[in-house]
Amino acid sequence: MLKHRGFPGRLPGTDFQFTIRRANPKGATPLIARERYADRRAPDRRADAAFVRAIWDCFGDAPFERGNLDGGRLSWLLGREVKPAEEPFDPRSYAALLVLDLDVARVSFPEVFGEDDR
Repeated sequence: MLKHRGFPGRLPGTDFQFTIRRANPKGATPLIARERYADRRAPDRRADAAFVRAIWDCFGDAPFERGNLDGGRLSWLLGREVKPAEEPFDPRSYAALLVLDLDVARVSFPEVFGEDDR
């Protein structure tokens, strides 16, 4: 499992996890596209925005390996802001390649992308 050095481990001041410490011997948590409803709590929305910002800061629009990124947090973005970068896509693999869809991410999280990020 690739460990992304420099990627924040969690949202500061909260228990919202962004990375995991070690690989699960039974395999990676499968990534599934989770529905985000409009009535989601504000802390959850802040965690999603901070996670998208961390992906943008670390990888930009280049494909990246899932590695030690938290499967639960990725699942909230999968299929919208984060998409598979390879076919076939294995949602249970730590080596799965993903990519940030900038057009969708800018619409979903306008507060993350300033004028200098265009």
